[in-house]
Amino acid sequence: MVHAGRAVSALAREPCMRLRPLFLTAAGLMFLTMTSCAAYSTKGGWLPSSNSTFTYVSTTSSPKTIRIIDTRNEEAFFSLRLPVGKQLTFKFMDGKGDDPIYTPDRMLWEIWDAPHKNGKLSNQLTVPPASARSIRVEIRPAPEWPEDDERYRLRVDLEEDRPDHWTPKGGPVPDDGGTWPN
Repeated sequence: MVHAGRAVSALAREPCMRLRPLFLTAAGLMFLTMTSCAAYSTKGGWLPSSNSTFTYVSTTSSPKTIRIIDTRNEEAFFSLRLPVGKQLTFKFMDGKGDDPIYTPDRMLWEIWDAPHKNGKLSNQLTVPPASARSIRVEIRPAPEWPEDDERYRLRVDLEEDRPDHWTPKGGPVPDDGGTWPN
């Protein structure tokens, strides 16, 4: 025998039970989108497609030069020798160019320190249509080392780097007080 109160509560809970999987799925997708899905990735990011962003990273063992060619005349309209430790990200926007025949599309691009997962592509260039462009990546001879960062320049006691009063010929000591206690 079924108690009437139990039957009512089961009916009242039924809509909540049907909505729970939908809510959990939506919450899970939102969580993935907000946290772990990188927009810029060498693998195409989340949901990669030919209409998404393209990302190339130049490393010590794989330094890259990227050229985008107009296949109608085989000329490069974009060429970049990407420095080691940097990342090039670009995206094509259909129909945003300035000439409906020769350059109907627009390319947005940016160079960042690698790895860079998201940000605004602030440079732009009008480009040929998708049917007339080809991306060519050249891998330069390796290893190639990144350029030295001046902020982390090592101190080298070369004679030309020394102040005059440190050299054998001598010179006046600056009157700035120095670091001596007297």
